Amino acid sequence: MTTAHNPGPPLHLAGNNAPVTEEVTVEPSEVIGSVPEELHGTYLRNGPNPRTGWSPHYFAGDGMVHAVVLDGGRARWYRNRYVRTPLYEHPGESRLALAFDPATGHVDHRVSTANTHLVCHGGRLLALEEGGFPYEITPELDTVGPFTFGGALRTPMTAHPKICPETGELVFFGSRLRPPYLTYYRAAPTGELLQAQVVEVPRATMMHDFAITRDHAIFMDLPVVFDPAMAAAGGMPWRWDDAHGARFGVMRRDGGPVRWFEVEPCYVWHTMNAYEADGAVTVTGCRVPTLWRDGPQDVGGGLPNLHEWRLNLATGTVAERRLDDTAIEYPRVADAEVGRRNRFGYVTSFSLEAEPERSEIHKYDFAAGAARQTHRLPAGHTCGEAVFVPRRGGSGDDDGYLMTFAHDRSRGTGYLAILDAADLAARPVAEIRLPVRVPTGFHGNWLPSGVNAARA
Repeated sequence: MTTAHNPGPPLHLAGNNAPVTEEVTVEPSEVIGSVPEELHGTYLRNGPNPRTGWSPHYFAGDGMVHAVVLDGGRARWYRNRYVRTPLYEHPGESRLALAFDPATGHVDHRVSTANTHLVCHGGRLLALEEGGFPYEITPELDTVGPFTFGGALRTPMTAHPKICPETGELVFFGSRLRPPYLTYYRAAPTGELLQAQVVEVPRATMMHDFAITRDHAIFMDLPVVFDPAMAAAGGMPWRWDDAHGARFGVMRRDGGPVRWFEVEPCYVWHTMNAYEADGAVTVTGCRVPTLWRDGPQDVGGGLPNLHEWRLNLATGTVAERRLDDTAIEYPRVADAEVGRRNRFGYVTSFSLEAEPERSEIHKYDFAAGAARQTHRLPAGHTCGEAVFVPRRGGSGDDDGYLMTFAHDRSRGTGYLAILDAADLAARPVAEIRLPVRVPTGFHGNWLPSGVNAARA
């Protein structure tokens, strides 16, 4: 019961943000509609699920991966499993105490929540969180262990690497809280690390995402900075700093100097995509005017909107504009369009309420001035990020399906929604109903059958 003296759980533990208590393997309870027979593979999504039932912040919960296997027009099973990291093995213990050795100053990057994203590359399925090493898991969600590219990875790895659709390379960065603050990496399609280059920045900032084009990587040096005093006090160690400014850095993907472009102060959790045309690099993403000005409990900095930055490589100038005033997050494009000029992009509505009325999934058509088409979930139904899955032999970046886990508040259970990306306003192609609740999470991906992930 929530009262003035008992306000209830914090936002990140309320409603469908609350953790589930068991690891299960179950068969779906029913299917509304029809699962397309061409879909052979696994939809996976990562997210925080504190093992103790409590965490100080949404980002701090232990990583739990949720998956549904589709095959021959059927949903074979749903499964959820924790990623077995040192934080999982020591529930409730301080991350700093587990990772930091005060005698040597060494930070153990194996200490990770592994709770943010998943990527399949070089025959490995990796669970990611930007504060530590990636963790290799199997398609059955068993933990293999930390992965360091044969010992070549010496920093944490971003939770938002990019796979180039032309070269198959994995392009990513790692951030640290002390110099060198930022390191850029490229890995071959087979998984070997090809490049590690320090990128000079003046201090540690919360760089969550970045973008790539065919030839360049784009970094975002934004004014959410690391505060050692806040870290020493045991809280979230990030705050807004007006004096830091905001800029995007453009660097050739094969290395070299970084060219910095000043932008209007903001924060960007996630980019949608970037591409090069007419002598400019254009970046799209979800822009927040300010973030955590008065600390990590301050949510008054504005809601994220779709935004565009056009970086003119000849003049060094930036033209930026808001593309839509709808509150949105979790932007995605078709994997085949990463770093290219995409026509369509997909986002989910965003709210700071524990139990919003409903979720909406939006599709933007950039060939029509970012015109928006919307799929509205029923009242009491909410969902997260929508992942694009191409049709077999399809053409175009809306010729396929969108997949997302959704929550039905009236039933208290979850389901996998499959939508027609070409006709987003239509009824779902299928709703794979589950007999359990799937808590709200972060990011996921589609793993086609036959992909050699984790050599399982």
